[in-house]
Amino acid sequence: MEIGLVTDVFADKDLDGLLKTCTDLRLKQLEFSCGNYTGGKFFNVDKMLNDSTHRDEIITKIKDHNFKISALSCHGNPIAPGPYGKQHDEITRKTIKLASVLKIDKIICLSGCAGGPGDSNPNWIVTAWPPEKGKILEWQWNEVLVPYWKDVANYAENLGVKICFELHGGDMVYNVPTTHRIRDQASKNIGANFDPSHLIWMGGDPVQMVKNLGEAVFYVHIKDVKIDPVQKSLNTLLDTTWFADVNGRSWNFCIPGHGHDERWWSEFLLALRSIGYEDVLSIEHEDCSLGRQEGMRLTIEFLERILINETVDYEWSKEKINQLLELWKKGIPEEEVSKIDKQ
Repeated sequence: MEIGLVTDVFADKDLDGLLKTCTDLRLKQLEFSCGNYTGGKFFNVDKMLNDSTHRDEIITKIKDHNFKISALSCHGNPIAPGPYGKQHDEITRKTIKLASVLKIDKIICLSGCAGGPGDSNPNWIVTAWPPEKGKILEWQWNEVLVPYWKDVANYAENLGVKICFELHGGDMVYNVPTTHRIRDQASKNIGANFDPSHLIWMGGDPVQMVKNLGEAVFYVHIKDVKIDPVQKSLNTLLDTTWFADVNGRSWNFCIPGHGHDERWWSEFLLALRSIGYEDVLSIEHEDCSLGRQEGMRLTIEFLERILINETVDYEWSKEKINQLLELWKKGIPEEEVSKIDKQ
């Protein structure tokens, strides 16, 4: 596993400043936004697609600093009703196309959230009652979400690009069951961008979720979250207080270690290894209580203490198991040994 970065955190810099800062921070891989919610500061997707000279200049600079591009991103809501959704759909498809041109095999995005029949705005359904909620939810899945992503996932697969949904509140694919469902009903070319912070504030257990998702985990963001027990008791965890009001929120994004300790994060990394994930750990710094530079420095120092660097080169061979079994049988009664040998 290598440490990477969601580059939006340094949107205050130009590309040269970004690359110098990331070199100083000892990062290995970089994730670049192409638009929608996050703007696309460093990659103008239209210019990158249409101007090969500009594109080559950008990519050469990144390679000259020895960085790998881990993924492109386009967080938005391409299934929103009306022109807004169509704009986000356009950027999503362009991001997939650019990833293919650059030979990058993943894009990071959100599943989005549809409206109900006749709605002009998205409608996130998270309760089974009143009864009309369930009917709206099934309509959203069957008439909007699945058909849309079946088409886009097929387009991406033909270009050699995987789609990684960030499991996120406010979007229709946000937990383990919805991830399995979209993969079963739309495409196995869709998987999870697993950011544990979102799952924690929604009440999930990221370690168990990773183990359940298995090969459906395509990518990982590193971000922590801290629950404020006092505000939680007043607001619940469904909190619409703006992020800048840190003391008024039930939960706040934070750097690893400020929400959960090294033991927890070590267990999370081991869970990723147990499913065969050996790819990038892309830091997404959204801690309002720390500056960009300091937050990144502290996060990297934290991860370097627990990072699993080497690939697994040890296994319990059948020969080794048989040797241990013979040693064990020497310490038990003979009649029990005969029972074991018959199995």
